[in-house]
Amino acid sequence: MSTEHAGPEVRRKSRIAGTAANAALIVYFLFSLLPIVFIIALSLKADRDQTTTYLWFAPTLDNYRTVLGLDGGGSSYVRFFLASLTTSVGAVLVSLVIGVPAAYAAARYRFKGSDNLMFTLLSFRFAPELLVIIPLAVIYRQLGLYDTAVGMIWVLQLVTMPLVVWILRSFFADFPVELEEAALLDGYSRRRAFVKVVLPLVRPGIAAVCLLAFIFAWNNFIFPFTLTSSSAQTVTVSSLAYLGGNQVRFNLVAAGAVMAALPPLVLALFIQRYLVRGLSFGAVKG
Repeated sequence: MSTEHAGPEVRRKSRIAGTAANAALIVYFLFSLLPIVFIIALSLKADRDQTTTYLWFAPTLDNYRTVLGLDGGGSSYVRFFLASLTTSVGAVLVSLVIGVPAAYAAARYRFKGSDNLMFTLLSFRFAPELLVIIPLAVIYRQLGLYDTAVGMIWVLQLVTMPLVVWILRSFFADFPVELEEAALLDGYSRRRAFVKVVLPLVRPGIAAVCLLAFIFAWNNFIFPFTLTSSSAQTVTVSSLAYLGGNQVRFNLVAAGAVMAALPPLVLALFIQRYLVRGLSFGAVKG
């Protein structure tokens, strides 16, 4: 029986239950924001306040000036930030160029052992990075790829490529085959049908996988920590510099972390309208 035809008592209890559920969700949401609030507050604290846990303090932007090198003390954070952008964007672009056709082929052309092949590709993503880091370090030094942006872009394919292929494979599998067949009947070649018909309609999937791949590439720590030293070092590694020496500067680490979180956030805001699947998916099925 719906609440519309229920008595006043039932409707009142239903409203109370709904209000309690909403209140619980709000409390949980605020609780989940506490780490973010704490790290932002820590980035605004002076040295004398960085070990305190209270939120009432005199905020200062000196930590951001120090990290960016605006206080005259010198800093390499901007260079490492740009190196992170270069390697992350480059890794995503390479994964898209190779992974999009691979995902389409995996969704359309099935053969004996194809599932095992896809599982093997996925295992590259979940295998511990420490498992391959020692031979990779030796190979990179011999090939001259150590501490280079090209080397980082290629090694990050172990992180981004499986995501691109597996996620886009499901999007291509959901795409109605009838639309492709109609394009082929109209005289399109297989390649032109893929470019003109399929790709525009799977843009939500491409946008979603770009965001996920960029976040995983941007946040990676083991590969840049082991395979770079200065030229191609990323912000995830460079922030450790503030944890050494005679004084640990947690406020500087927090300031660097806040700025390092901006690119994924800006990218998510920029492509959020593409993150919902298009209405055309499943339009012919059923």
